[in-house]
Amino acid sequence: MPEMPEVQGLTAFLAERAVGRMITRATVSAIAALKTYDPPITALQQATIAASARLGKFVVLSCGDDLHLVFHLAKAGWLRWYETLPATLIKPGKSPIALRVALDDGSGFDLTEAGTKKSLAVYVVRDPHDVPGIARLGPDPLDSSFTRDAFAALLEDRRMQIKGLLRDQAVIAGIGNAYSDEILHAARMSPYAIAGKLDDAEIDRLFAAMRETLGEAVAAASGKPPADLKDAKRRGMQVHARRGEACPVCADTVRSVFFADRSLEYCPTCQTGGKVLADRRLSRLLK
Repeated sequence: MPEMPEVQGLTAFLAERAVGRMITRATVSAIAALKTYDPPITALQQATIAASARLGKFVVLSCGDDLHLVFHLAKAGWLRWYETLPATLIKPGKSPIALRVALDDGSGFDLTEAGTKKSLAVYVVRDPHDVPGIARLGPDPLDSSFTRDAFAALLEDRRMQIKGLLRDQAVIAGIGNAYSDEILHAARMSPYAIAGKLDDAEIDRLFAAMRETLGEAVAAASGKPPADLKDAKRRGMQVHARRGEACPVCADTVRSVFFADRSLEYCPTCQTGGKVLADRRLSRLLK
C-alpha cells in the first residue's frame, strides 16, 4: 500500500508536471471507484490544476477553491504517468485502469488497481474535508506542530497495541503497515507493546524513530517519477517484507506474524528480547 512517503513523492511530481495544466478529459472506467456525484466528474473538464497536496495518504489536486479531485490508492492502486497519453479507448471491466485524466499538453495519468479486491477511491468535491477519510485524519507526524509532547498525549491511557495505533489514520495520518514495521524496528520496540504503558524513554525513542524513518523515506522519494517510487520504497526497508533475511542491525533472522489480510515483520533480537512471536496461522491450526 502506498504510504505517506510515496504519496508525498506523487504529490511533488504532480506539482511539477500537472499544476498549471488544464484537464481536458477525466474518464472513469471503474464506476465503483468514484465515490461522489456532486460535483459531477465532468466538472473537471476545462478546469486548471492549481495545486497538488497530500493529506494523510490522500492526493488532492485543487482546481480553484471549490473544486478538488481527491484520490486514495488503497492497497493495490497506483498512478501511471504518461508524457503522451495513449489514444486507446479504455474498456470498463476489461482493464486495471480506474480513472484516466488527460491534460492540455497531451500528457496525463491513469489511476490503476491490481487484484480482485477493488478499494481505490476517487472523489470530486468542493472541499477536501468533505471526504470522510480526510475529515477523520489525525495529525501529520512530520508537521512541525506535532511535537514529542503532542505524541505522548495521543498515547496516554490507550490500551491498544502500538503497531495498531501507528496504523490508525484517526490517531496519526499517513503511516501504514510497512512504515509502522520500520518505525518499531528503529525504536527497538515490540509491535505488541501497549501504547498507554510506554515510559518516557520509550516515548522519546519511538517519536525520534518515527520522525527519522519517515523523514528519510520522504527524502528518498523526492524527485522520483511514479514508476520509480515503489522500488525506492522496497530498497529502503530494513525488516518489512524481508522475512527470512538477516536483520541489518544484529543479523538475527527477520520473522513474520500473519493476519487475515496482512503480515507484520520484526527482529526478535532488536525488538522482543529474543522472543519469537506466535504465528497466528499456526495458532489457529492448533485450536
